[in-house]
Amino acid sequence: MTTLLHSMPENPMPGDPVVGFFDGARNRKIRYAVFRSKAPVIRGTIVLLQGRNESIEKYFETIGDLMAAGFWVATFDWRGQGGSERLSPQWTHGHVEDFTDYERDLTIFLDEIVLPDTRLPFSIVAHSMGALVALSLAPMLASRIDRMVLLAPFVGLGGQAIGERGIAAIATVMRWIGLGRLALSSDKGNGTPFRGNVLTADDRRYARNLALIDARPQLRVGPPTARWLSEAFRTIRRVLKHEHLTRITIPAVILAPTADKLVPYLPVERLASNFRAGHLIPIDGARHELLQEADRYRAQAMAAILAFLPGADAEDPASLPRQLEEA
Repeated sequence: MTTLLHSMPENPMPGDPVVGFFDGARNRKIRYAVFRSKAPVIRGTIVLLQGRNESIEKYFETIGDLMAAGFWVATFDWRGQGGSERLSPQWTHGHVEDFTDYERDLTIFLDEIVLPDTRLPFSIVAHSMGALVALSLAPMLASRIDRMVLLAPFVGLGGQAIGERGIAAIATVMRWIGLGRLALSSDKGNGTPFRGNVLTADDRRYARNLALIDARPQLRVGPPTARWLSEAFRTIRRVLKHEHLTRITIPAVILAPTADKLVPYLPVERLASNFRAGHLIPIDGARHELLQEADRYRAQAMAAILAFLPGADAEDPASLPRQLEEA
């Protein structure tokens, strides 16, 4: 079944994963993979949640690092992207009917794949949109998930000419008048040149990710639709409410890149200030994709993940900044 994943010399697939599809919400086919570490001591299973416009293959390097540290890794492609079923006739458009479909997919994945077939304890490591979904569902996950690491959680949008409020208003109006499946921006193909990118300062990893899309263009997703944006902003507003955050009891670490132009640092800082179970760790100078970043930034993110998750020596999130300085 590993032929369902695409391995390249510059991006080799770690281990021999179990790969397949499960039926998500509304009977959509969702591609998943479970990577089993062969380390002598297994520390548990990490549920790795991607951001928008990502795929399992993009995380091969990180999955390999986590396996080497003694973790199993269970992950899947969100509906409408990667190797999962697309949701729009314009197959490159990033679309979703309802953000709760993402939550239902995650719940099904936990119930049908993770809980019966992987190793305890369970933790979540989530990036960007994946972190937003994790935050939204977290009040219902306390009995299943021990800890969460949220990387650049998508709780705000920066770098746009008309601002977040303007985009949210336009997206909502387009949804109301039946144009929710249209994208608000044009499709730029396989992305911007490295010099103009806002994702990472690492040219090698950036080129590797572009090469993956060149080799497997069916993994690519273009701009989000108006309905996707409307649903995302609605979810952000709900997640940031004090009454929602106080219902989250899972210990969490929030890794915030301070040079992130997609998700500005300020809204992440505001999230952390109202999130009793969460501890904020800035990664100074890093851009949005911490796990695709230059080694000097990525090493800090990986050190925080490995120190905080079960089986590590560090039990107190407040001790992590000191550990990062020593890493």
